[in-house]
Amino acid sequence: MPRARLRRTLLAGLVAAAVVFPVSAASSSPNTPSPEPVSFGAHTPPQARYAENLANLGEAARMAQDAGRTRRAAKLRAMAAGTPGAPESGGPTPRFLAIDGRGKGRAIEVFGDLDTADRVTVLVPGSDTTLDTYQRFRAGAVALQQRLQAEHARSAVVAWLGYDTPGTVSTTVLTTGRADGAASELSPFLAWLGKVTPPEAHLSLLCHSYGSVVCARTGTGPKVTDVVLFGSPGTGAADARALRTGARVWAGRGSADWIGRVPHVRVAGIGFGTDPVDPAFGARKFAAGSAGHSDYLKPGTASLDSLARIVLGTAAATTPAQEASHA
Repeated sequence: MPRARLRRTLLAGLVAAAVVFPVSAASSSPNTPSPEPVSFGAHTPPQARYAENLANLGEAARMAQDAGRTRRAAKLRAMAAGTPGAPESGGPTPRFLAIDGRGKGRAIEVFGDLDTADRVTVLVPGSDTTLDTYQRFRAGAVALQQRLQAEHARSAVVAWLGYDTPGTVSTTVLTTGRADGAASELSPFLAWLGKVTPPEAHLSLLCHSYGSVVCARTGTGPKVTDVVLFGSPGTGAADARALRTGARVWAGRGSADWIGRVPHVRVAGIGFGTDPVDPAFGARKFAAGSAGHSDYLKPGTASLDSLARIVLGTAAATTPAQEASHA
């Protein structure tokens, strides 16, 4: 197939999927005023960050309200309120390692106790995850933490919205540009996390959709034992051996996930190449059941169960017959 035709096929497939299955960020508030993010040293412990970032979040909500950005202000207040009954250690008060209310916004929130956890998961989101859509991302982190703690009390989940995600309907979602910038933020964060968690802690990196492109370009360091790609359009790498990690690499896709219809090609820097669930990619495949693109972390799903078992170290790669039985 000629290169120009391949490029058109890729663009048409991705854009069509994005239009038919949009995850809207139309409510994003790019010009919302906000205080500067709190600066911390490389060795600052988690507990020292929580109170200052919660205060920063409250100030961001106040500034947004004063500027007439009422929807953003309401979103920020909801973040500051947390979720009653959520599994955070010490009560429902949210624990933010970072908050930036400017533009689309960034946030890093912890569920569980990093000081004691020996199973720590970092969730990396995909396109159109902003402060305006944060509660959806947060709900997945809470569901995962609840599932993990049902079997293992010493667990923690970090919801890492540490980059400006691309829009689902945009040219940036077709390339690795945003992922390269995100990887330069995620890699040092993982190194910091490795220092502040117990020596015996295992870190897992769970990467959804465009987040899998981010993780593929991130140097993970020695404490990350598993990198999990789900709902992935591809990674930009030809196979798992090309990823910047020594961790086990897993991949899964639900049978109802529209992203499986995206062409897995890469032409002139557009697209992401080999499908991670293709045996040629070389990842361990896990059962994702009938998950749709936004369903992998929903309570009671086969995909959530599989992801939890990977984090806990009790998962085994599926065979085709086992995969069919989970569908």
